[in-house]
Amino acid sequence: MTMNNPQTLHNLLQSTGYLPPSDLTTSLFLACKMHRPLLLEGEAGIGKTELAKALARAMNIPLIRLQCYEGIDVHQAVYEWDYARQYLEIQLAQSQNKNIVADDLFTDAYLLQRPLLRSLFQPSASVLLIDELDRSDEAFEAFLLEFLAEYQITIPELGTLTAKEKPYVIITSNRTRELSDALKRRCLYQWLEYPDRSRERDILHQKFPQLSQTLSDEITSFVHEMRDMSMIKNPGIAETLDWAQALIALDAMALEPEIIQQSLGVLLKHQEDIQRIQQGDLKKIIQDTRRKASQP
Repeated sequence: MTMNNPQTLHNLLQSTGYLPPSDLTTSLFLACKMHRPLLLEGEAGIGKTELAKALARAMNIPLIRLQCYEGIDVHQAVYEWDYARQYLEIQLAQSQNKNIVADDLFTDAYLLQRPLLRSLFQPSASVLLIDELDRSDEAFEAFLLEFLAEYQITIPELGTLTAKEKPYVIITSNRTRELSDALKRRCLYQWLEYPDRSRERDILHQKFPQLSQTLSDEITSFVHEMRDMSMIKNPGIAETLDWAQALIALDAMALEPEIIQQSLGVLLKHQEDIQRIQQGDLKKIIQDTRRKASQP
């Protein structure tokens, strides 16, 4: 699907239910047009991963996801050889008194494609999500540099493989560690902030159209009150959406102390944060929430 300008991309993303701010839309548009990776940093649950999913849906192309973790290496990220099949092939050749050489075993037929290599072999465009890169170590990050610069991977037995069609690459980081300057130079960069009240309210309406205006305003204002209190883990957009879904399931019409107490574990993910709210003046927090919710 053609993206002629950032507004076109914004409309496409909005049609999937993702409501990006204008600066994020422009960064994504430029990354796609320039075929440069887009590095997204920000708090967990702010919508970084969801952007890659929305882009794939909007453009109706495959999403290939590489979930990073401590200790990830080339075999999990790029490729492995199917040693079991190779061993069976050797046994079969020996039983038939045939000669078999390494070149017979190290071919595409025995190559197990992991996410990075699979993205290079796609016959048409795809979205490659390299999720939570900050969880990997520096050695794996250094390995990525060739891929991100040239969209190619070198496999000793096969040589250098280049993308048939360059993927749209989105990299996310929660900044548990600082990524290298070498990696950042290969990317366009965007920091994702928590949305303002108006945009978060729009996101709620987009996701849950059955939600009443009153409850939607109160949920948004309450979540922003929590963020203003600087919790150990401030609730992100993902937690806002989960909490709204929980309140709908509980048939809540408005925020009341009892229903908040019952559902705090959906919104907050640290016991210290939950206790802080439970032991505080919850009625006053609700009053402040309603006062701010009534403001334009």
